[in-house]
Amino acid sequence: MFSRTTDWPDHFALDIDGEPVAIAVKPNARSRSYRLTIGRTGKPSLSVPLRGRVREVEAFLEKQRHWLAARLARAPKPKPFVEGAIFPLRGEEIRIVGTSQLRGTISVIKGDIPRLLVPGGPEHMARRLTDWLKAEALTDLKDRTGFHAERLGVKPAAITLRSQSSRWGSCSSSKRLNYNWRLILAPPFVLDYVAAHEVAHLREMNHSDRFWALVEQTLPDMARGQAWLKAHGADLMTYGVEVPR
Repeated sequence: MFSRTTDWPDHFALDIDGEPVAIAVKPNARSRSYRLTIGRTGKPSLSVPLRGRVREVEAFLEKQRHWLAARLARAPKPKPFVEGAIFPLRGEEIRIVGTSQLRGTISVIKGDIPRLLVPGGPEHMARRLTDWLKAEALTDLKDRTGFHAERLGVKPAAITLRSQSSRWGSCSSSKRLNYNWRLILAPPFVLDYVAAHEVAHLREMNHSDRFWALVEQTLPDMARGQAWLKAHGADLMTYGVEVPR
């Protein structure tokens, strides 16, 4: 039996079609049973009570084997930032092209499919590109956040970026706005909607009718971005995710 959060291992492994699948363990003080879920990036996780037994977990996972195999087969596959990969930037497809230059800045070359030139070796490509995308996202988000904050008469305490796998933004009680950097991959009207959504939380920390009225007040076409995220958000979360070796 496990008695504390730290007693649980980081993950359990389950053989699926001859391949080991790592299932992240998430101890939950309020949980009274085991719960297996698949995240937006296709990674499985297991919610467990603080007190539990290895044999119970193993039996539970064995019962869920076929369900997990079916869900993993349908889950979006990770799309890492590697040489030649095509990904969306502000909603438009662009191809990653490494350069032989050890130094320099990332630049965009226009064309039928624009190219994003990334200096440095391939081992640093994902990190450099991600850092650049985060900087671009922060610039766009500060601009749209400022726009909506002025319209609604509020002022955020800070704007920061995160890499959540299931959330596009959040607003804390201290008026700090957090955004997912992958919003820079979506069309601008999507980023604009999330900015308006979080800014509205500075006045209404809920999802009441008053809250939605505020979002619509500052962004009358809010339904467009909302619908796009519902249809394409899960796929967007898979970009920039490293493929395990």
